[in-house]
Amino acid sequence: MATTFQAKKQKILEQLEIPNEDYTDLSPKGSVDEGVRELVDEINKQAGFVTTSSCAGRVAVYLEGISKRARQDDTREDEPSGIASGGKGGGQWLYVSHDPPNMSDVTGDGAVCSLLGLPHAQTPSSPASAENTRFVRLKFEPLILHILTASLSHAQQALSAALTSGFRESGISSITSDGNVMVAVRTAGLAFDSVVAYLDHSGHVVPMVDEGYLRTLLQVSLDRFQVNTERKERFREALLHAIQGTGKAGRENKEGWEPADERHERKRAEGLRKKAEMQQQKSAAQNEDKSHDVLSPEQPEL
Repeated sequence: MATTFQAKKQKILEQLEIPNEDYTDLSPKGSVDEGVRELVDEINKQAGFVTTSSCAGRVAVYLEGISKRARQDDTREDEPSGIASGGKGGGQWLYVSHDPPNMSDVTGDGAVCSLLGLPHAQTPSSPASAENTRFVRLKFEPLILHILTASLSHAQQALSAALTSGFRESGISSITSDGNVMVAVRTAGLAFDSVVAYLDHSGHVVPMVDEGYLRTLLQVSLDRFQVNTERKERFREALLHAIQGTGKAGRENKEGWEPADERHERKRAEGLRKKAEMQQQKSAAQNEDKSHDVLSPEQPEL
């Protein structure tokens, strides 16, 4: 069993060595999100654990697909000239971000609608009927991890850490014939799903709420991202604590362990350093532009 697990883990780790832009996993995005990459790396350092798919959390705007009944009732020969269904009743992502929204970037009139891929309408409207209507939903979805473990005892460590960290819908999703156990780390408590628009008969998205309401939903998603990050950190600490022992000296001597306060200060210092480097680059670019604007005096003709 251990040999089978090690072979599976080795294959996954080989994929993780590929640069971020080229790596793909089983998640819908197709790659490891920056916000969860460090956690994934730490879990994969531990014996008996390997992540198979992940999502750091996201805010998204999604156009629903065509329902089966609507496809059966639709006898039109021509499709609308607007947004297509994206396949057999498939929906379409209008906006997806795995990072918290920067509210300072959406201050102008229509800025929120533009960010979310929605048209800006002064007067929102509603469909005549909800039946067979394709709605547009603004969603927040929290972190989700799938961790393959070598045994049931390993799975219990991951599951206990998840449940005590606020991921209350976590559970064992499958057990293979060779004894490997898949643990899903997830929570529904932070998620929200709000209808904000619909697709009319001509294939155009029509807003059902004003921009102020959309801005409020973005602010709510920002708050959810913060709680999501806090729970992710609690899960990290709880899992490493369970794996590496309860003694402080033992934990600190283990490879990969970093106390929360030290981790916070390190991340803060890295952020300040990157900010300073960007400011220096910007200042250098401005100085270079100014030097190009200074013309040398013309030489008198002989």
